[in-house]
Amino acid sequence: MAAGAAEAAVAAVEEVGSAGQFEELLRLKAKSLLVVHFWAPWAPQCAQMNEVMAELAKELPQVSFVKLEAEGVPEVSEKYEISSVPTFLFFKNSQKIDRLDGAHAPELTKKVQRHASSGSFLPSANEHLKEDLNLRLKKLTHAAPCMLFMKGTPQEPRCGFSKQMVEILHKHNIQFSSFDIFSDEEVRQGLKAYSSWPTYPQLYVSGELIGGLDIIKELEASEELDTICPKAPKLEERLKVLTNKASVMLFMKGNKQELKENGELLPILRGEN
Repeated sequence: MAAGAAEAAVAAVEEVGSAGQFEELLRLKAKSLLVVHFWAPWAPQCAQMNEVMAELAKELPQVSFVKLEAEGVPEVSEKYEISSVPTFLFFKNSQKIDRLDGAHAPELTKKVQRHASSGSFLPSANEHLKEDLNLRLKKLTHAAPCMLFMKGTPQEPRCGFSKQMVEILHKHNIQFSSFDIFSDEEVRQGLKAYSSWPTYPQLYVSGELIGGLDIIKELEASEELDTICPKAPKLEERLKVLTNKASVMLFMKGNKQELKENGELLPILRGEN
């Protein structure tokens, strides 16, 4: 009985082997939630997530689950910017509505359940959501004087273009904050329309789009980059500000309440001796 149930669960997860088959599946499953796992046979985490999908397929028969070998159907992987496995895409009405990068079983389960339970939005609701998203994007682009929207983080870029962008900004001592667009699919898709710029990374200064990697390289070559982006304060400048912060400044290990090595000095400064 157990073996039969396992086989039925595995069978509930379809496998796609070509771009044509994928497009046909999008059309056939347009009225339901479609979850597509971009996987690779050499990645053990993908095998684990296939098991998670099989369990979800058993619990949620109204949801369609598909696995697609990312390297076997490169045209589909490139179209949807699949740069690592496992990656999950969520489709409704033949349109991508969400994305999950990485082997995060609880997050996958949560997203599947949420999208499976949500119905279609009315046009008025869609307009309201669009307005809310634009406000959010405006806040994000203004979150720091210089904002970089990239794949991954400055410490761990997840694409070559983002890595090059970070290297240029660091090379020119530019002070910036960043946002990982893989962490929020709504922001990832919404910012493309908001800025009319279809690719990442994207660099903003004072909320205004400067451009992607090619533009930044051009600005670097023309020596304009240093005049556009805010510089991180040099150590000498920081020290000057700190030493002039008060008429008397004490640099010590610890603080007044938790003295470490300056136990004899503070009473002298307080005039207690």
